[in-house]
Amino acid sequence: MRNFLGSLASQHPTFLATMTMDIQIYHVLGSARHARFWQSERDRAMGFYRRRVFPFLVDRALRNQDASVCRSRILPLAAGKVLEIGIGSGLNLPHYGSGVTGLIGIDPSSTLLSMTQEQAALLSVRTLLVQASAEAIPLASESIDTVVMTWTLCSIPDPLRGLREMRRVLRPNGRLLFIEHGLAPDRRVARWQRWLDPLWARISCHLERPVNRLLEQAGFVIEELTTGYVGQGPRLVTYLYQGSARPGGESSAPEIPT
Repeated sequence: MRNFLGSLASQHPTFLATMTMDIQIYHVLGSARHARFWQSERDRAMGFYRRRVFPFLVDRALRNQDASVCRSRILPLAAGKVLEIGIGSGLNLPHYGSGVTGLIGIDPSSTLLSMTQEQAALLSVRTLLVQASAEAIPLASESIDTVVMTWTLCSIPDPLRGLREMRRVLRPNGRLLFIEHGLAPDRRVARWQRWLDPLWARISCHLERPVNRLLEQAGFVIEELTTGYVGQGPRLVTYLYQGSARPGGESSAPEIPT
């Protein structure tokens, strides 16, 4: 075989060079086709996971007593025309008080919005559910009295843009109420949060967002803030920031009960 190729190379060098190049091109194109195939399959699987699996995991994870206690402290403070960012499966709805005159809930997931419709129909106030992202809120500026954000900031692709959109739609005397998990103060926990975040964000959400600093960077003035580990879950996801913030100016709001 070696003698044959040597003879072929001496007698037909151009032919052999062309054949070698064709083989190399075949391998490159073959690898590219395989890469495109597996990328397509991965995207399809992740799309299925995001549409059919993840919404139910979110609902299950946040349907617990510790989360309910947090909601019962924060959400009754909502008043006027309320915008809930990432309304999800509607777990916040039973906790709103009589001060709410209207509710708009947005979420990028149509599956979660469909889970919310039944509960929303039971509310005594007019409720509108919209499939939309926090980064592009389809509402006029200064049209909302209260924005509510619970366990949501961790999943917004561009958190600063989302927070600035919330600030835009709030009236000057409006209020942002929030319950969010984020970056822990303990160095060991924070180190694990940062190390796992790239993987965790692909299957769930971001672990290491400093909620208070993001709020301030987006132009909010924090008026009340309670932080600490809540519940018995892993410390990676149980360090909570709870409180309220305003787009600016003096605060005359009641304190959040402790």
